[in-house]
Amino acid sequence: MSRFFRAIVWLAISLLGASAVGIAAFQRDEPVNALWLVVAGVCTFAVSYRFYSAWLMAKVLTIDDNRAPAAVTCSDGKDFVPTPKWVVFGHHFAAIAGPGPLVGPVLAAQFGYLPGTLWILIGATLGGGVHDSIILFASMRRNGKSLGQMLKEELNPFIGLIAMISLLAIMTILLAVLGLVVVKALAESPWGLFTIAATIPLAFIMGVMIKSGKVSVTAASVFGVAGLCAAVYGGKLLSPALTAALTLTPTELAWAIMIYGFAASVLPVWMLLAPRDYLSTFMKLGTVAVLGIFIVILHPPLHMPAVTPFVSGGGFVVPGPVFPFVCITIACGAISGFHSLIASGTTPKLLAREKDIRLIGYGAMVVEMLVALMAIIAACALQPGEYFAINSPVDPNNAAAVTAQIATINSYGPAYAISEAHMQQLASDLGEPHMIGKVGGAPTFAVCMAHMFAKVIPGKAALSLWYHFAIMFEALFILTTLDAGTRVGRFILQDLLGNISPRLGNTHSWAGNILATGLLVGAWGFFLYQGALDPAGIAKSLWPIFGISNQLLSVIAFCLGTVVLIKMGKTRYCWVTVIPMIFLTVVTFTAGYMKLFSANAAGFIPSIHALEGKIAGGLQGPALAAAKTSLLNARIDVAITATFLLFVAIIVLGTARECWLLLSKRKATVLRESEYIPHSVSDAHVLPTSIL
Repeated sequence: MSRFFRAIVWLAISLLGASAVGIAAFQRDEPVNALWLVVAGVCTFAVSYRFYSAWLMAKVLTIDDNRAPAAVTCSDGKDFVPTPKWVVFGHHFAAIAGPGPLVGPVLAAQFGYLPGTLWILIGATLGGGVHDSIILFASMRRNGKSLGQMLKEELNPFIGLIAMISLLAIMTILLAVLGLVVVKALAESPWGLFTIAATIPLAFIMGVMIKSGKVSVTAASVFGVAGLCAAVYGGKLLSPALTAALTLTPTELAWAIMIYGFAASVLPVWMLLAPRDYLSTFMKLGTVAVLGIFIVILHPPLHMPAVTPFVSGGGFVVPGPVFPFVCITIACGAISGFHSLIASGTTPKLLAREKDIRLIGYGAMVVEMLVALMAIIAACALQPGEYFAINSPVDPNNAAAVTAQIATINSYGPAYAISEAHMQQLASDLGEPHMIGKVGGAPTFAVCMAHMFAKVIPGKAALSLWYHFAIMFEALFILTTLDAGTRVGRFILQDLLGNISPRLGNTHSWAGNILATGLLVGAWGFFLYQGALDPAGIAKSLWPIFGISNQLLSVIAFCLGTVVLIKMGKTRYCWVTVIPMIFLTVVTFTAGYMKLFSANAAGFIPSIHALEGKIAGGLQGPALAAAKTSLLNARIDVAITATFLLFVAIIVLGTARECWLLLSKRKATVLRESEYIPHSVSDAHVLPTSIL
């Protein structure tokens, strides 16, 4: 293909993508077809990967494929294992694409499909891909060191210590939110709970099968997938006694998740964690691919308006105005600080060639961008009234509260009209006791997914089967992220405890493992339990705090990337990290300020004043207990948000000072990369014949 013809093709792709975005943004007289968002996403993916990522690798990072990375120079057959690039891609994508690219866009659909779509497309290509690539690059050139270790070495030990504490605190909130998403999806849902509970013995059996060496990985995989399908169908056949036993309240389910998280972190990795990862990877990649195909086949209209009345604030799904809250509600799928933990964790210990940073660091991020787009399409394909009824922060067993909430939704206009009878029929069709008040995003996505699957693969009771399949699909890899995250958090905590006692820092010590796991599970379990007590907890407090903390972690990662580029002599290219760093700093500090002080964003301090007034007014009984719980949560939220903002402010100011010292030559430039070792063998000799 000639250079001129290639230029014409890429110009046509660019114009097609821009036209798709324009139609989605400005068409108002009739519903926009979902295919326009699909076209916009695919064209953005193609252009950004072909051009921006190539420029980033060649000019900014100056990838050297002749240089042996950490996976080769530190190869030990255990943690550092040179691995084929597509296997690393699968591992990295499964690790970064947790519930965030599904749940965040669903919650952000409150603002309409347009704000979330624009943030996903712009954030992922100009921010998220850069964020993931530069941290992966830096870690690969520093013997696979973590983000905190690199900050300690490239900036200073004090900043590194603050960063380690921040990482642990952010991980605690992250795990609490993951657990609460599962609680909101499975509370009082015996069918869904049975399906998820059945995956635990399945994982144990798979672990024993593979560990024994007598059963092939393929056979164990077939057994696991068949078991998952049987568990989905089996939930429909529960006896009345089992149905009653598995109908758990949110608080009971919270305790069950805490017990599971503790066990998964302490038990040998082959026994539960590894087989669940394996199962979830099959389910995640396969289901997401099928959902994408079904969206193209059905090309449903988007019933949610491009922009809703809640862009100025006052929404009950995401309290606060569209800016800055769309940018913290959608983290994974656009820019996510959690990715930096993976890009400086397991992935740099596996990737055998620097040239593959483009595929793994940037490529996996823009693939996740497409997943997030599918989630926002699915949410906006629902009738707006259904969407808001499902995500209403009310107790579904409180008839008066439900009636009042339905009236509130209807007050927004004819486009939002919904009735209690309609929602009761929807619950019956889905095999659930109720669908009002299923906050958290996961149930909404499951309803959308069930509708699409039932249209393509219909059958008797298809809607209920597909709904519970979708709940299993979401909860399976959410729990996988939760148990893996607990294990990673335990390692971080043991690193800190090792400064007190070397025995506590020894990851081979059962005493140290149990103590660290107990402390970590106790920390995130506390927030999980408090969120389970409060029907509005995930919308008003935990998810916004998670979004703020996650994006603050991105700011920390961009700080490191900026210093690394300056030390590499790439100051003229620092804008690729400085611009998203400044933008996210403004976003997160604005959101943090609003969550502290703004009544329009359900701010914690105004909520404290309002709750104190209600309690002083003489509340009694359950209302008093609920108010006291909300008051405690709000006070804790104030302390957490203020602490996060303080820590990141210290890191940002410390980075600015470091950059000034380096650029003004007041401090010697010392780039602490590992020794340059060239590849001495070909890929065929570097990569093992078996990776399992």
